[in-house]
Amino acid sequence: MLESPTGYADPTRTAYGAPMALPVVRASLGARFVAYLLDILFIFGFTALLTLLITVVGALTFGLGWTLFAVLPASGILYSAVTVGGAGQGTWGMRMMGLRVVNQAGTRVDMITAAVHALLFYVAISTFLLWALDVVIGLVRPDRRLGHDLLLGLAVVRAG
Repeated sequence: MLESPTGYADPTRTAYGAPMALPVVRASLGARFVAYLLDILFIFGFTALLTLLITVVGALTFGLGWTLFAVLPASGILYSAVTVGGAGQGTWGMRMMGLRVVNQAGTRVDMITAAVHALLFYVAISTFLLWALDVVIGLVRPDRRLGHDLLLGLAVVRAG
């Protein structure tokens, strides 16, 4: 069904739905995994900077600014929204691995979609069953898109 004359699956066709006509090369799951490991380090540093900033603001406002500590659990989502939704089209880990995130038209993703993409990813990895389903979807699909990519119509591709 998805076989081409060379024996390989056509990378522009997906197993379900209409073909995704992206003139780009899909990213490997291994590169995405290494990018995520790098992003864990960057998110840790980003969270540490936010903690320091909120502590200083809280001290200057006699404790009123400490209510901003409620933002810290969402620091990974903020990091992804700003970096994936920005001009670089990927987190710092993705950029280091030569990856970027695009929508089905092959254009840049907006910040809201990038934040929802990160939220769905963190929901998936927080539960083993959802994480396993997400990874299995990526392993069986010829375009290597994960479940949360499919839900939002996004693709992680090689940059350049």
